[in-house]
Amino acid sequence: MAASTAAEADEITLYSVNTGSWIYHLSNNHGQYTEGFDNQFASVERKFSADSKYSLLVGTMKNSFDDRCIALGVRRDWASLGNGWVFKGIYGYVGEFFFDAFEDCGDHGSYKDFKDATGIGFSPYIYHGLQYNFTDYFGIESGIILPAVFVISVQWSFR
Repeated sequence: MAASTAAEADEITLYSVNTGSWIYHLSNNHGQYTEGFDNQFASVERKFSADSKYSLLVGTMKNSFDDRCIALGVRRDWASLGNGWVFKGIYGYVGEFFFDAFEDCGDHGSYKDFKDATGIGFSPYIYHGLQYNFTDYFGIESGIILPAVFVISVQWSFR
């Protein structure tokens, strides 16, 4: 029983929750986008192993056009800069999924362009940013979703 409890305790340390994302479009912005905290981003992230530089991410958000999307991605920690700083990248799919809540994700912008070309409304996301971990349990990150969307987000870890 004690070994099982220890294994469960080790497993939880692989997880983190990302919340409180604030975004701003840096180009062609005339107030037409869903911005600030209105994107309602939330995700769960799981590292491949305790010492892995890779994580899987599953979440949901509203895209720039206020359509609910699923977010699926892989995170890579490119460099641990010391004293709590990490340079990271997230490479993902943000788009339609099997559930009705995500069916409108491909109705506008690049999501619609991909839907017209492939039949699936989505947009590939490439994000690079710096995360500062104040403690083992709490960090704040800031970065850019290519080509020009500024992001600030909060990460809660179970280390």
